[in-house]
Amino acid sequence: MKAVYDFFINEWYFSIPLVIMSLIAGALVIWRILLNNSAKTDMDDFLPVFQQTLRKGGVKAAIALCKEEKGLIPSRLFVAGLEAADQGAAAMRRSMANENELEIVPRLHFLLAPILAIAKIATMVGLFFTVISMINTFNAIGEGAATGKAKEIGGHASKIGLALFATALGLFTAIPLVFSHVLFKEWIAKFEIRVKSSSQKLITLVTNYKKDPKLLDTSEEGERDDEDEGRPARSRRRARAD
Repeated sequence: MKAVYDFFINEWYFSIPLVIMSLIAGALVIWRILLNNSAKTDMDDFLPVFQQTLRKGGVKAAIALCKEEKGLIPSRLFVAGLEAADQGAAAMRRSMANENELEIVPRLHFLLAPILAIAKIATMVGLFFTVISMINTFNAIGEGAATGKAKEIGGHASKIGLALFATALGLFTAIPLVFSHVLFKEWIAKFEIRVKSSSQKLITLVTNYKKDPKLLDTSEEGERDDEDEGRPARSRRRARAD
């Protein structure tokens, strides 16, 4: 423990940059985790509500419902597809593909580049500080040997192990970051599969909505009521004309 204390206190000009890198990296990982949680939507719970809203309120009501959701699939993908629903399934597919490529995927990769950069740099920075510290230590040992101060040589030799703490701290920062980066990439790959599956489900729902005659019952009944109300007036006009 004394060696650790000496490294963080006496060798503060080496330890502080590495500690700052570790704190920044931890903050980026936590930030990315929070973004991933906000991007998710339980589609098993959302799709029945969406389908019911689509059947009762139509495309506009479905768009309003999707915009209220925080997840990327309803708020970005579904909205893009529904806005092109009037142009057909092919237009919906193109609109959702563009939205996925230009909006959703960049959002999913946000912060991954700096996380990977810190993971690669931390090890090299730690090794660089170790090399500098060992160079200074060996120079001090050489000067002590030249002047015949054998007691001081042992004190300088103990700093060789202290210098390796810089490399250890760099690895301590890099290893969790590399592991987190791999998990984030795997999560993105699974999310893209859900995006493709949800896109196909949306096209199917909208296509079935357009083909389902039951959805037009309400509007047809309204038109019939208007026609029934207009028939007595027409008969009266005809009677007067006769």
